[in-house]
Amino acid sequence: MGKQRKRLPVEPVEADIESMTHEGRGLTHIDGKAVFVFGALAGERVRFRYTRVQRRYDEGEVLEVLSPAPERVAPRCAHFGVCGGCALQHMAADAQIRMKQQTLADVLSRIGKVEPERWLAPLSAGHWGYRRKARLGVRRVAKKGRVLVGFRERGSAFVTDCERCDVLHPDVGGRLNDLARLIEDLSIRERVPQIEVAQGDGPVVLIFRVLDPPSDTDLERLQQFAAETGLHVYLQPGGVDSVHALPGQAVDLSYSLPRQGVRIAFEPTDFTQVNLELNRLMLDQALDLLDPQPDERVLDLFCGVGNFSLPIARRARTVVGVEGEAGLVERARANAARNAIANAEFHQADLYGELETALWRREPFDKVLLDPPRSGAREVLDLIEGLGTRRLVYVSCYASTLARDAEHLVHTLGYRLAAAGAMDMFPHTAHLEAMALFER
Repeated sequence: MGKQRKRLPVEPVEADIESMTHEGRGLTHIDGKAVFVFGALAGERVRFRYTRVQRRYDEGEVLEVLSPAPERVAPRCAHFGVCGGCALQHMAADAQIRMKQQTLADVLSRIGKVEPERWLAPLSAGHWGYRRKARLGVRRVAKKGRVLVGFRERGSAFVTDCERCDVLHPDVGGRLNDLARLIEDLSIRERVPQIEVAQGDGPVVLIFRVLDPPSDTDLERLQQFAAETGLHVYLQPGGVDSVHALPGQAVDLSYSLPRQGVRIAFEPTDFTQVNLELNRLMLDQALDLLDPQPDERVLDLFCGVGNFSLPIARRARTVVGVEGEAGLVERARANAARNAIANAEFHQADLYGELETALWRREPFDKVLLDPPRSGAREVLDLIEGLGTRRLVYVSCYASTLARDAEHLVHTLGYRLAAAGAMDMFPHTAHLEAMALFER
């Protein structure tokens, strides 16, 4: 016989919430068993219902807040709790970033067995309309007789039925209904599973994933929508290499870094930070910590389109950027030329692969900046130690791998964790980004 599914308790339960998890849920214990409660805050007494029962822990969601925490606020979005795009709209914005700073401290201590000598003030910028990069789900729901466009529902593959999204930039967030009606009018409305959003300082690109070729009428409707809204329509019939603009829709995307006197151009499918204002604050802090000098060589690993490399080049003697994706390397070189920066060079290399023969590592580097993906940078840390690097700034999008790498840097390679702090790149979510300074 198959495994029997555990039955959920029927009656709601009252409980005191002891603390917050790293995913932004309240933690309580019922009969000694941990229960993670969505929508609850630390210090509250709530009434909740069970949503999942497991062997080691259970899950639930709030039905009523009996005694609210001081940090509780009314969610701005009517779809909060259903939409999976946000997890913390019920918590005041300043409390969110304080929670993330505490999460960073907990993870560094528990996984890395390290504590920074000083804490950086958490970085935060605007809390609404900040998302300039996003991937929106699209689905035609027969029972509703229409198309839905938005983020996926919490814990589900279904698309949230919402009219607007206040964390998306208003150019897109206020047009979800318009996008849904546009796709409903297409002959391939059942064959458009997602829309990717890309925006710099100005124009917005919408990349429609199409599983079947649009008809001539569909293409006319898409062109009409672009003309009416000022948004630029691209199609993606296959892999990333198939992305192309409709006739007359191609646009140059870029964003400025005013304090560094740099403008960064990028393609719609390139990785760029979703929160432009926070990115600018992050760059200021990274430069302050790295403190590049006119006689120094600096290495920027996982350099992308040059977001960190080119501002550093304004101050250092030489910057070498290394990136695994050839297209990003091309864009970084073009950005250096566009900004008349001659002391930056860029190389393609698999930073998780064999690097012993790489030409760029033949000379030492005074300082290094790392901005790796979620998997972290463990594979390149020993290489860095062999370059004679005295100072390293680590920009992290996943605190657990930062903590793992910090343990190796401090306890094996002899660096010290001089400073660390959280960054609120994704307000109203539990997603934590961080920056850390390591020194010899």
